[in-house]
Amino acid sequence: MAKKYYVVWQGRDTGIFNDWPTCKRSIDKFAGARYKSFPTLAEAEAAFGGKASASVKASGAAPARKRASGQTVKTYTAAEINKLAAEVKIYTDGGCEPNPGEAGSGLALYRNEELAELWYGLYNPMGTNNTAELNALNQAMIMAQQELAKGLRVAILCDSKYSIQCITQWAAGWQKKGWKKSGGEIKNLELIQEMFERYQQLKDKLQILHVNGHVGVEGNELADRMSIVAIAEKEQAFVAYSKALNIPAILALRAG
Repeated sequence: MAKKYYVVWQGRDTGIFNDWPTCKRSIDKFAGARYKSFPTLAEAEAAFGGKASASVKASGAAPARKRASGQTVKTYTAAEINKLAAEVKIYTDGGCEPNPGEAGSGLALYRNEELAELWYGLYNPMGTNNTAELNALNQAMIMAQQELAKGLRVAILCDSKYSIQCITQWAAGWQKKGWKKSGGEIKNLELIQEMFERYQQLKDKLQILHVNGHVGVEGNELADRMSIVAIAEKEQAFVAYSKALNIPAILALRAG
């Protein structure tokens, strides 16, 4: 199974853990525990409050390396999200079990602070977490384009800094270099090219913002559940959730 890193925001001990047993000791039977697994240390560090460095916690573990300097992405709190001047807010998430493995995407669309729609799908039996996150963001951008055409203000809330930076920061440089980067292959290139073209049309009107996953932000939690529904149902299309929008019942579904 692929290596995972576990971020614990609320538990007996908080931080980044590089093995499940150590993480579990921190959150097991801890009321209000908040945690999530990530496929890379960089993503775990980014999710753990956007700090420049953090200690990886496990028996005998070495300190985490410092993240490279450069552009970053602000993380918005629930309070900041609530204050956003947008009639439409779209939360996105992607899941993969394991990574690579079965992948799916989900989103939750709110109108005037009320849950209006849930969507899920784009199942891939051999996908990756990053591809699933990009797919979710892409679908949100397609929906945002339709909402913006109605004269509405739209914000997309995504918990993947990788996806946001691919589209809003890195793609412009890759395009100038003929869609190449010094570090080697650009993974998910065709999808990123499609998304970047759409972003160029929308960027002056659309907010794409980062929110931490699994910290109690309802929309993010609902999008997470939809990504797991996509995997469970192996839904290859991207479809509207047809059951009742019973928020407590949906949140009670298995998390990713």
